[in-house]
Amino acid sequence: MLTCFDIGGSTIKSARARSAGEIEIIDRVKTPLDDFGAFTAVIAERVASDRGRTKGVSISIAGVVDPATGSLKCANIPCINGRTIAADLEAEIGLPVSIANDADCFAMAEATEGAGRGHANVFGIILGTGVGGGLVIDGRLVRGAGGYAGEWGHGQALATRVGTPPVELPHFACGCGQAGCVDTIGGARGMEKLHHFLCDEVLSSTEIIDRWREGEPKACRTMDVYLELVGVPLALTMNIIGSSIVPVGGGLSNVPELIAALDNQVRSRTLRRSQSPLLVKAALTTEPGLIGAAAVGFQELAHV
Repeated sequence: MLTCFDIGGSTIKSARARSAGEIEIIDRVKTPLDDFGAFTAVIAERVASDRGRTKGVSISIAGVVDPATGSLKCANIPCINGRTIAADLEAEIGLPVSIANDADCFAMAEATEGAGRGHANVFGIILGTGVGGGLVIDGRLVRGAGGYAGEWGHGQALATRVGTPPVELPHFACGCGQAGCVDTIGGARGMEKLHHFLCDEVLSSTEIIDRWREGEPKACRTMDVYLELVGVPLALTMNIIGSSIVPVGGGLSNVPELIAALDNQVRSRTLRRSQSPLLVKAALTTEPGLIGAAAVGFQELAHV
């Protein structure tokens, strides 16, 4: 058994896992943001309740661990940012600790227990507040030299002349320090920014999508540009990694018309043409972070 955690800037969720598909939720508590002792105590308390049964701890977190130094980059939880968090927790609880990025855990969950089950090459993407992704090949999470892979949301990938008729766009600044990243327009906040630039209107992503569904011209213009901006770099990613399915999570995945339209954009631009959808809504709607953490943890435990 593993004790698993899904840690975000608001909540720490915990569970006992006997496999990736057998999860028992323990509880959820508020995340201590500025007190490392309090943060560690939450983890230690949950593990203590499983003492003698659990073989280790596996964590899904909105951050990235540098494999060379073990240092965690986690902007939304200041007390753990820059710490060698796995080593710190292992010293506290006396058990092995594995940590994976939340988008990677989402991809792992979908590959092992969700929409990607049975596919050898699965690219899971997040279209939520921002954009993320994770790559699973032959059942194993792919991690790059920086501690991550599949981050198609970053890098100067966006066109500056797009749409029908074409419109000139700037490269918006990204929180990663670059400009022109898919993350700047691909998530809900980016869609809102794009609409404001194109139509000089301040609307929520929900309002934009509702108006698009109704055929309202300004919203249709925004979505025409949005779909091309996001679809082109995602198609390029597919040509490079060759995934046969792309489970989509995050808030925007709840809009079937958006996923279908983006799927058409991507499939029309990939070298491998298929009549079957490539992008599909994620199958796991309940605790994919905990399921993915369990899948990653059991794999790593098997190689300890």
